Amino acid sequence: MPPVRHMKRILICYALLILIGCSPKRSNPVISNDFLPGKKLSELTHKKLGEVSGLASSVANPGLFWALNDSGNDPEIFLIDRDLQIRSTYKLEGVKNRDWEDIAIGPGPDSTKKYIYVAEIGDNDAVHRLKYIYRFAEPVADSVEDASITSFETITFELPDKRRDTETLMINPGTGDLYIVSKREEPVNVYEIKFPYPTSGTITAQKVLSLPYVLIVAGAFSPDGSEVVMKNYNHIYYWANPSKKPVHELLSEAPLEVPYEVEPQGESITWANDNSGFYTLSEKNKGKKSFLYFYERK
Repeated sequence: MPPVRHMKRILICYALLILIGCSPKRSNPVISNDFLPGKKLSELTHKKLGEVSGLASSVANPGLFWALNDSGNDPEIFLIDRDLQIRSTYKLEGVKNRDWEDIAIGPGPDSTKKYIYVAEIGDNDAVHRLKYIYRFAEPVADSVEDASITSFETITFELPDKRRDTETLMINPGTGDLYIVSKREEPVNVYEIKFPYPTSGTITAQKVLSLPYVLIVAGAFSPDGSEVVMKNYNHIYYWANPSKKPVHELLSEAPLEVPYEVEPQGESITWANDNSGFYTLSEKNKGKKSFLYFYERK
């Protein structure tokens, strides 16, 4: 047993840790054995996709993806194939791309349709009070190369605590609830907007929990809602939810980690619609190659 004076020092240090909100060093992560290593499918070379910050597997156009670029680009979404070539471009008329950061597909007001959700939620300098999510029925592209989206709904919301940068939008396919995850602080916060959400006025998203991570840039529910992945620039976190626990209970549990093929600036993740695995894609970064990766389920 250490001397009494040493015990006092230990107790004082422990008390200080509590007072300043520190926590003991986290244990080593548990590695998931559910997925094969990330497989390179194709290299990103298309000039119009250089700042991809969101990716979603298309439902209406099987085998294809919806993608978008972040701030400073046109208000467009792209239907792309596994070779990262653009099949169709859709422009949202009457809005700007202030800082589009994610895209998701899920349920909406018509239960017979799937809807695209475009997330205008980025805010590097934390200066904007309002954030926006644009929603419209997913188009079937066929042979369309360029088209305009003139009819869409706008979900306007604010965070309940302070202005923050957020880059992750997830939609629960079973409930339609939306989840937004902050990026730049540690821990990051998870906010919820319950379905159905009004498309007039301003909603205040509800904070449901904090997660002991930083720089979360993407996340997605699996097609059946039984799994969740989130990522930052160095890790992929994975939660399995076979018993369909409420989201705040699920995410409060320690996730597994999927070994990550680290990308130059990986800000996109989406599940395959057949639930066979998930994809990641990075922005272009000078001097580094970016690829579409697939993490196949074992």
